[in-house]
Amino acid sequence: EKARIEEERKRKQAETDRKKAEVRKRLEDASKAKQKAKKGFMTPERKKKLRLLLRKKAAEELKKEQERKAQERRRTIQERCGQAKNISDANEDEIRKFLNAYQQRIESL
Repeated sequence: EKARIEEERKRKQAETDRKKAEVRKRLEDASKAKQKAKKGFMTPERKKKLRLLLRKKAAEELKKEQERKAQERRRTIQERCGQAKNISDANEDEIRKFLNAYQQRIESL
């Protein structure tokens, strides 16, 4: 009877070893398959480059938009107020003329 128990224990151990070997082989095959697999298109380096390009493009677009808004602002001011006059080197009579013209413009609105 001892021999039978010993035989059973050895058989179970052999079965366990066989299963372990099978699992190990499957894992090795899977890791080899991963190594052989083609690298993804978006490598970290490419992602970094793409992000940089997108940031540059966004900054460019923002700058264009700000310039467009400033241009629109200048155009609106010019429409409403007329051409800006240089009064820094004007004499008193010229300044009076400018002020009278502005006064008339304001009254007309």
